[in-house]
Amino acid sequence: MTRGHTSRQFVRFATVGVTSNLALYLLYLVLTASGVGVKLAMTMLYIIGVALSFVFNKQWSFSHEGAHAPAFARYIAAYVLCYSLNLAGLMLFVDHLRLPHEIVQGVLILTLAAMLFLLQKSWVFRSNS
Repeated sequence: MTRGHTSRQFVRFATVGVTSNLALYLLYLVLTASGVGVKLAMTMLYIIGVALSFVFNKQWSFSHEGAHAPAFARYIAAYVLCYSLNLAGLMLFVDHLRLPHEIVQGVLILTLAAMLFLLQKSWVFRSNS
């Protein structure tokens, strides 16, 4: 794989991620402002985001032609890992350190997005060649 290929994958991944995460983050703010709990709102939107982004990342970002089921299982595993880190981050920084959840969740989104790109590139949608 060339550096240009990886760059193109990253741009596509970022496009899918920025678009979906911006919409989901705004919805997160609406839900939490209307009284939905921080962790419940994050959980609901996380599930929606995972479901919507799999198809776009598999087909467009990484042009993965491998079997659907194994890639989906790895995708879910990557997102379960990142969900756990997201939840732990909220518990630590919001519940214990009392930092504003709006900022904490925004930082977590960016950090975990970078981790997810690396996991998807090297493991979830890896090339068999």
